[in-house]
Amino acid sequence: MSNPVVIDAAPGQSYADITREFEASADAVFRAHADPDLFARWIGPRSLQTKIRHWDFRSGGGYAFVQTDAEGNDYEFRGVFHTVRENELIIQTFEFLGAPDQVSIDALRFEDLGGGRSRLADHSVFPSVEALESMISEGMEYGMREGYEKLDDLLAGE
Repeated sequence: MSNPVVIDAAPGQSYADITREFEASADAVFRAHADPDLFARWIGPRSLQTKIRHWDFRSGGGYAFVQTDAEGNDYEFRGVFHTVRENELIIQTFEFLGAPDQVSIDALRFEDLGGGRSRLADHSVFPSVEALESMISEGMEYGMREGYEKLDDLLAGE
């Protein structure tokens, strides 16, 4: 059984606090966020294939990727890495191009829990309450849960 994704989004607020624990070190979880080949293997639901189009993992860098479903529909994403602090913190923007101008900013903290375990804590701020509610209603939890389950499998194989 995998660890749950906890999305704490208070009604009327435009931010969510998202946490997930891993049976792997914070360094390993960070590396899976930093390496584009690893990232492409776990991000998003199982039904989508991910292809990295741009990856510049550093403070001031950026990224773009596309996810494709079985019918050939593409879902494109992009963002900017504002701050990268190895094995500790990533502050980045995140934009689904299907919802233009709805850019969130995420502060992802990688916490060592000891014993080879870790916690990823994401404070995600959306441009409006409606933007956050739309992301949640369109399957945010589902996509994150399946993606983190894939990350569990990837980390277990190391």
